[in-house]
Amino acid sequence: MAKLNVAPTKSNLLNLERQLDFAQEGYDLLEQKRQILIFELMSRLNRAEEAERNVAEALRQAFEALKETTLDVGSEAIDRVTLGVAMKHEIEMTDDRLMGMGVPKVTVRAEPMGVRFGVSGTSSNTDIAMSKFVDVLPLLADLAELENAVMRLARELRRTQRRTNALSKIFIPQYQETIDYITGSLEERERESLIILKMIRDRLAT
Repeated sequence: MAKLNVAPTKSNLLNLERQLDFAQEGYDLLEQKRQILIFELMSRLNRAEEAERNVAEALRQAFEALKETTLDVGSEAIDRVTLGVAMKHEIEMTDDRLMGMGVPKVTVRAEPMGVRFGVSGTSSNTDIAMSKFVDVLPLLADLAELENAVMRLARELRRTQRRTNALSKIFIPQYQETIDYITGSLEERERESLIILKMIRDRLAT
């Protein structure tokens, strides 16, 4: 590791020691942040895997109900009756703060089902199928929230890792090597000064 190109003076030594202390404090804070990010990332990864399973199962049930409805009344009848159905679902997106970064929070408020289809031209499975598809919406919002959070946390973790690596492998060793060099140079000068003073005293004494 190449040392910094600074003159070996006491003022530079004091300045570098302050910078080294600051860099070490920064490294400690970044390392703490890195550990928190890893914990949050792994936690959300596990939850995202569970959310994927929940969505897959909910969709399986919804499509199974749709299949039953299709067998009951046919796909053309389903297309016809669903044209007259309009539901308003609300999606709200906010950001939670974590370690200075925004982590998305997605909330879905699905409109209650109620009575959507008439008694003619459909079957009870039609309402069941639609209800099951509506039930999937909050699960999809939860999955989207977790996947987005995982991507943001992973990106922030990579940035934090690069910074900790730069401090621990470049800046801190560079500062330390320069400090050692200046300290050695100053000690050498002090020894030379003592030798010169001793020679002067010896000459004055003769």
